[in-house]
Amino acid sequence: MNFLEENQFIIVKDHSVSKETFSLLHNKEYDLLKTTPTPSLDVLPKYYESEDYISHTDGKRTLFEKIYHIVKRNAIKGKVSLITSEQNQKGKLLDIGSGTGDFLVEAKNQGWDILGYEPNSDAKNLALNKGVIFTEDIFALPENSFDVVTMWHVLEHVPNLEEYIANLKRIVKPTGTIIIAVPNYKSYDAIYYKQFWAAYDVPRHLWHFSKTSIKRLFSDVDMELKKVKPMWFDSFYVSLLSEKYKNGKMSFVKGFFIGFVSNVSGLFKKEFSSHIYIIKNK
Repeated sequence: MNFLEENQFIIVKDHSVSKETFSLLHNKEYDLLKTTPTPSLDVLPKYYESEDYISHTDGKRTLFEKIYHIVKRNAIKGKVSLITSEQNQKGKLLDIGSGTGDFLVEAKNQGWDILGYEPNSDAKNLALNKGVIFTEDIFALPENSFDVVTMWHVLEHVPNLEEYIANLKRIVKPTGTIIIAVPNYKSYDAIYYKQFWAAYDVPRHLWHFSKTSIKRLFSDVDMELKKVKPMWFDSFYVSLLSEKYKNGKMSFVKGFFIGFVSNVSGLFKKEFSSHIYIIKNK
């Protein structure tokens, strides 16, 4: 039986910044978990104030960070190949939550007309130095503007979920594609690590998705989930961090083993540590 079916909520600790605890409440209709209490918008940024928040830095201080950036470089090429395969004619690309801009730089090099959005000033400054152009307000962008809109591990961070999804529908062209990547709380590694699963990452992750969640949320705005793809490396990254949270140290052997088992399990159960969702208008 799934851990969350036995318990309608679980208590999860913020291991990386505040050490506070939060509840995950299960919405049965959408098969969605919500972090509770939700920090107010003026307080939420403080939970990102950590040198260990790796997506906001180009730092390579430790072996773990060095490995992360090696994997990241290879993953970025795969992401650009994916958007090109899903949208045959290269056009306008908006990446929401651009971080330090490396994905957009690669997309630009491969012929895409790029625009980014990034609320974190430190990450944004790193991206600006790489030539990335930003918008300050995605809700002010014109309708039907983009051939592709991407959110790589970003949707779980947004406070106003339904409003955000409606805006994605508004700004993507009728023939365009939305690509969302989020953790999957029904994966083997999530069930194995339970409250220590690093991809819960409370309270920065306000929402925790299943395949049903994404399908129903986008169906509400008359869009259709076309494909679901695994993110193979996420299980290793998340399992390594989960080992640290559970046992106080990062065990590479155990973390890689659980990550491997999670991927094998995903081949049979179709529940991977993180999924990429390809979404189009009906």
